[in-house]
Amino acid sequence: MADAGISRTARTAGPGEGRGAGVTKRAEPPPTRDRGAPVAPPPPPRWRHYLWLVALGLFVVLYLFLPATGSQSHESLTYSGFLHSVAAKQVKTVSIASDGQASGELANGHSYSTVIPTQAGQELLTKLEDNGVQITATVPGVSFGSQVLSWLILVLPFLVLGYLWWRMSKGAAGRLQGALGVGRSNAKVFDAERPSTTFADVAGYEGAKVEIREVVDFLREADRYAQAGAKAPRGVLMVGPPGTGKTLLARAVAGEAAVPFFSVTGSSFVEMFVGVGAARVRDLFAEARKRAPAIVFVDEIDAIGQRRAGSGAVVANDEREQTLNQLLAEMDGFDPATGVVVLAATNRPEVLDPALLRPGRFDRQVTIPLPNLAERRAILAVHCRGKSLDEGVDLDVVARATPGFSGADLANLVNEAAINAVRAGRQVLCADDFDDARDRIILGRREGSNVLLAEEKEAVAVHEAGHALVAVYAKTADPVAKVTILPAGQALGVTEQLPAVERHLYGEDHLYDMLAVMLGGRAGELVVFGQGSTGAANDLARATELATKMVREFGLSAALGPVGYPAGGSVFLGGGGAALSSRPFAEQTQAAIDAEVARLVREAEQRATAVLEEHRDVHAALVALLLERETVDGEEIYALAGRTPAAGGTPIGPRDAVHLSGPEEHPDAGRPATVARDAPAPARSALPRGGEHRSHE
Repeated sequence: MADAGISRTARTAGPGEGRGAGVTKRAEPPPTRDRGAPVAPPPPPRWRHYLWLVALGLFVVLYLFLPATGSQSHESLTYSGFLHSVAAKQVKTVSIASDGQASGELANGHSYSTVIPTQAGQELLTKLEDNGVQITATVPGVSFGSQVLSWLILVLPFLVLGYLWWRMSKGAAGRLQGALGVGRSNAKVFDAERPSTTFADVAGYEGAKVEIREVVDFLREADRYAQAGAKAPRGVLMVGPPGTGKTLLARAVAGEAAVPFFSVTGSSFVEMFVGVGAARVRDLFAEARKRAPAIVFVDEIDAIGQRRAGSGAVVANDEREQTLNQLLAEMDGFDPATGVVVLAATNRPEVLDPALLRPGRFDRQVTIPLPNLAERRAILAVHCRGKSLDEGVDLDVVARATPGFSGADLANLVNEAAINAVRAGRQVLCADDFDDARDRIILGRREGSNVLLAEEKEAVAVHEAGHALVAVYAKTADPVAKVTILPAGQALGVTEQLPAVERHLYGEDHLYDMLAVMLGGRAGELVVFGQGSTGAANDLARATELATKMVREFGLSAALGPVGYPAGGSVFLGGGGAALSSRPFAEQTQAAIDAEVARLVREAEQRATAVLEEHRDVHAALVALLLERETVDGEEIYALAGRTPAAGGTPIGPRDAVHLSGPEEHPDAGRPATVARDAPAPARSALPRGGEHRSHE
């Protein structure tokens, strides 16, 4: 039973898990850098005027050496005149071509040309020899095309060197931008031809759509707002987790707007040349002013809008900062762009420069969170358009089974369900297709070759049955939906819990129950086998993480009291900060935190063990059922335990404002975490993600 499997426990998301530093708008004055008065570019080099002399010299050399351009005295003779000149011994040489063309030199040094008829024959040759004419047979002479090419070669030095002289006269900056085109912005303009996406294709987020639609109305009916003294917002910043539809909303604006729409990504401003980013920003807004009123959409604005380096910073990026400075000046500087509204999207608002976030530049910040139950239902309906669904498919059930899924995740879910139907030789999607697609996304593909040994299979069944029963007998735990010991991806077994309702706050009793459910697998092994295994490694890690947050962030420890030490991290991308290198407390406080975390985890294991000891017969029956059928539904588990799920269920993790400590307390809905993607959704909440307890190798 060594390597019986490592149990991964994921629970419903709760308040504050993995929250980062949050969106802080603390005004920190940017460093002042006095670069002095602007310096004029250096004058063009004086030696450029000598290029004309070089071109003239090349012309003379080519003229002398190109045979088609030589000029000399030339006479054109008729055949009779040619014979008369031969008889008078006035012809010195003759070159006869195969086509009858003849040319040569007269006795007076002039050249001549004539045409000799083919009937002349040997008689003419004899006459030429008798009169001392030197005879030569040649191929046809220089063609007209050869002469044209020769003259083009003669003129080429003037063209090339003249172009270089002209570019040098414009200066180095103009030469670089004009020759390579690096100063032009790469914005894509939607003017007459607009995307087909409209607001009807964006399900949910009615509040966000209202704010975005107002921007279009401001530009369409500027006079109506002007009469009331209202001014159009200069910028709207859309923030939220990846995949929630920020770019989709921008495409919908482009489809709905009756004004030009400029779309550009933040990374397209800066390249290898210094000053290119600022030049492209200027060019973008110059084009937008020409077509005003217009909308400019900058996707992933954090690529150029990151906080500028303060005084004494070790590393600075002058090129990116110059680009940001130009963007700030264009949006609300000395000569701000009028009639131009900037839309921007990012999932890293905490790294943006405070000067970019202030009113007057981005007047509005629209948060686009992960969708709730009703919005997931609407998003699924949009993505199921054009697909044939079986009568047994209930999108409400599918939406409830996908807490924490973003719009992109739901689109992927519907596509995977369609792929499953095609594999089965059907054109109609059934409920099983959606279930299999969800398992595929969360757990990974089921491996037929990953066959467990008999003792490993029993150990996984004991482990997963422990998770399930502790959740069944807990008062506030999420209802158990399914338990399986079929390997999938890296998981050898899964206990799936789905929340019944969505809420935004969690009580201390719920957190304690979550800890107990996490350690239910290890408790099952201790009760049945009398020893633990490697199967609980990830359970212990996640339980320790939750207990640490309870002690450090949520103030749920009597030893430390109501003191919070958040670890930091990104608001929407998850990940904590470097707590050990920058912890704001002493070594004695760290020792107290470690002791409290160990106490919470130890007590949770004791509670889970007590539950399984009390219901040992139910645990044994569930293990036998799992070994026989490999997958057991939650209804059968509750019937076996003689209990019913709580009517209210357990809330999903908070999605909107939680009155804890500030903007960073905006966690997402708790979606079951995957093994392949340990943190699939952004903005990790305080509690491990919803309801997946899995044993894996």
